[in-house]
Amino acid sequence: MPGRILIVEDEEKIARFVELELKHEGYEAEKAHNGREGLDMAQTGDFDLILLDVMLPELNGLEVLRRLRRTSQMPVILLTARDAVMDKVAGLDAGADDYITKPFAIEELLARIRTALKKRDRGEELKTTVLRAGDLTMDVDRHEVTFQGQRIELTRREYELLRVLLKNKNLVLRREQLINEVCGYDYVGETNVIDVYVRYLRAKIDERFGVKVISTVRGVGYSVKEG
Repeated sequence: MPGRILIVEDEEKIARFVELELKHEGYEAEKAHNGREGLDMAQTGDFDLILLDVMLPELNGLEVLRRLRRTSQMPVILLTARDAVMDKVAGLDAGADDYITKPFAIEELLARIRTALKKRDRGEELKTTVLRAGDLTMDVDRHEVTFQGQRIELTRREYELLRVLLKNKNLVLRREQLINEVCGYDYVGETNVIDVYVRYLRAKIDERFGVKVISTVRGVGYSVKEG
């Protein structure tokens, strides 16, 4: 799931702390320290989610959100003061996806980010029901996988692993991320479960058709590349 996150926060210590934690979790992160800079980066950059402080210099967070919502439905999580109830209400009314109050535990923030990105992904999947990589095609609506028109029979977990890799095409996903996506966050079992299912997929796709669909990035994880 990791992607690119924009942190719009004028308190440098908070912004830097969040940036380091996000990068540790595999996200890409960039910072903006005032509202005008944040709005410009949000409108011109390729971000998956914005962490937006409400109290910002030059342009406050609520105004940034209002202007952003004219052209984008990118997930936005507001960072608010603990007693700023009206800011929370105004933010949600203006189109924020969620909010978290300061001071916050980084674990809670990460959980809220994962939830917001999952909601976005579910919405995208409703729009994009066919996933492709070269001659490999997955029809999500029909739950069907084919290579050059030939059907490939997959188990539920094989299918789900391939779906996650195709959805994040050209990105390298860590084994831990794949376990969470395929098996669930409460999974308890062998840590090499993803390696096992990758072998199964390679036997059914790569070896059968003489191609290399799933690439191993040694010491990191797996990736499906285009073409």
